[in-house]
Amino acid sequence: MTDRLTIPQGTLDVLLLHIISLDRAHGYAIAQRIEQVTGDAISVTQGSLYPALHRLEQKGWLRSEWRPSDTGRSAKFYSLTRAGRKRLAVERDGWDRLTHAVQLIFNES
Repeated sequence: MTDRLTIPQGTLDVLLLHIISLDRAHGYAIAQRIEQVTGDAISVTQGSLYPALHRLEQKGWLRSEWRPSDTGRSAKFYSLTRAGRKRLAVERDGWDRLTHAVQLIFNES
């Protein structure tokens, strides 16, 4: 098992927007996908996940609907709104610029 990383404040929102942009999903599946993609380096607790999803929905970046999950139980599935896609594009651009700038500093001889 990999040591878990603490993600900077505000990062969870962009991770959620990205994961949901790939396909609508319910909260548990979103958390599992983040753990899977990061090799368990990032774990999202329910206490962080559901308030973040609710916050993003209140901002108009996500919409939700109750549907049956793979287990047959009803679950709240989230998808991106048009505003959410725009916000994700802004956030990704910001991350690209930031990581490029940090890489320039690390590569300085």
